[in-house]
Amino acid sequence: MIYNAPIKDMLFLLKECFGLDTLRALPGNEELDADLLEAVLEEAGKFCSTELLAINQGGDQHGAVHADGKVTTPPGFKEAYAKFIGNGWTGIDANPEHGGQGLPKMLHVLIDEMLGATNLAFKLYAELSRGAYHLLENTACAEIRARYLPNMVAGTWSGTMCLTEPHCGTDLGLLTTKAVPAGDGSYKISGSKIFITSGDHDLTENILHLVIARIAGAPPGTRGISLFLVPKILVNDDGSLGERNAVVTASIEHKMGIRGSATCALNFEDATGYLIGEENRGMAAMFRMMNIERLTVGMQGLGFAEIAYQNALAYALDRQQSKAPAPRPDAGKAADPIIYQPEVKRQLLTMRAQIEGARALAVYTAMHADIMEKSADPEAAADAKNTVALLTPVIKSFFTDLGMSSTLSAQQIYGGHGYIREHGMEQLVRDCRITPIYEGTNEVQALDLVSRKLTGDTGELADRFFAECLAFAKQNADAATATAMQHLIEATAWLRERHEADDAAVRGAAVQYLRLFALAIIGCMWTRTVAAANGKQGAFYTTKRKLARFYRDRILPETASLLATITGGGAAVADFAVADFSN
Repeated sequence: MIYNAPIKDMLFLLKECFGLDTLRALPGNEELDADLLEAVLEEAGKFCSTELLAINQGGDQHGAVHADGKVTTPPGFKEAYAKFIGNGWTGIDANPEHGGQGLPKMLHVLIDEMLGATNLAFKLYAELSRGAYHLLENTACAEIRARYLPNMVAGTWSGTMCLTEPHCGTDLGLLTTKAVPAGDGSYKISGSKIFITSGDHDLTENILHLVIARIAGAPPGTRGISLFLVPKILVNDDGSLGERNAVVTASIEHKMGIRGSATCALNFEDATGYLIGEENRGMAAMFRMMNIERLTVGMQGLGFAEIAYQNALAYALDRQQSKAPAPRPDAGKAADPIIYQPEVKRQLLTMRAQIEGARALAVYTAMHADIMEKSADPEAAADAKNTVALLTPVIKSFFTDLGMSSTLSAQQIYGGHGYIREHGMEQLVRDCRITPIYEGTNEVQALDLVSRKLTGDTGELADRFFAECLAFAKQNADAATATAMQHLIEATAWLRERHEADDAAVRGAAVQYLRLFALAIIGCMWTRTVAAANGKQGAFYTTKRKLARFYRDRILPETASLLATITGGGAAVADFAVADFSN
């Protein structure tokens, strides 16, 4: 397999499409310049394409292994991880007070894409650590922050998120893990958690588990959940490692994909844990980490789409089969490269137009994450927070769906060669398959969008956002995007009208609504991209304009059919009773 980080497109988004002025205006970013961003992206791309891609297929074939009470990672992972933390990749956007580099989220999302593209199984060993770090930085007391965060930033300690239990998945209010005060300020944690990404491994000296549990007497449901830090190895007052905590790895999952990643079942047997934040406020704290992970998973999907596209393009340019429609590239040959076949060309353009539009949306969202965290203007920070909240379920769902559709299209372009292990396409399909499932299935994300994000402050911001996008599309004579935005506005109004009276209809339309939302907003990103490219000469800018036209002409028309399904298809679902499935 091949992978060349799309640095030119990334820099275009950072420098020309969204600009650096917004970033430089934020406290702590005054010294940012294009040369620094380019250097970081170049180094990240080099590490991913040389170090991580090289061990990806071997990691899949060998897998993580659980034996004699220990979990070992595949060959090459320990060496790559040592280089990974040695180069400082674990602290890109972490606070300099803890040893981080304090670089913007706009940069980090693009590095995330590269890591996910080249070796997701490896990436997952560090991925949850970043979310755990940001949760603890914003929620934990000063003593916890001082004791644990510098080693997390350095990458010598890692973190996990322990939510799911065998009897409950998304419905975390059903959890049974218990927390009992130990009398010394700590708690004894008892219970079992499953599907814990990087729950045990041999890459770091310690693993810090963030565990949700219920203290005796707490209210039922999610209102009674508290959050605890449970180290694999206890940490002494001087910061040194002490005794092994009562956390036992029961097993690792035997998975369809990402086999190099250890997904564990963990048993907590009166393990020592420390309350993070307030009692019964664990879910509020945990949602900070969960939302970080949802955006990160979205970037995984985008990474899969990009590497699938690159390899499918290379194969289509090389593979000669059948004669192309006239005019043929070489009439003297018995066959032509399959890229000249209109359907292959259409599939490749469908991938690329969505990938580049989605990448623009990712950078746009990350820009608002930077404003949310660093702006000195409370109103601007609040608006940015609502923008990130609005777009998070869209990025998580649409990007991972795009990853799946792109890996499947790439496999289809390869034909039979895509089905065998040699070329790597079947691994891309298997590895990507988890992304629409974990961190809240895409169906759950769609319900979050229609049930929570279209009302209140976020709903008011959505209306302003939609109006601004529509006006910008009209100002730039982008009729296709303006029409798509009108479809989105009409669908939003339809859902709101039925929000209270017909909840089943709203829920039944959620997935189609999220897709309509994504297609329309990515159309707006293409409007913005073309505005940045207009008047500029060169093949790069010409290709941008051609891709925008393809997106408008061949992809955006789907919003009309989605609107029709949303507003007119509910009765067909409602009229089919559950009992009818037995007939």
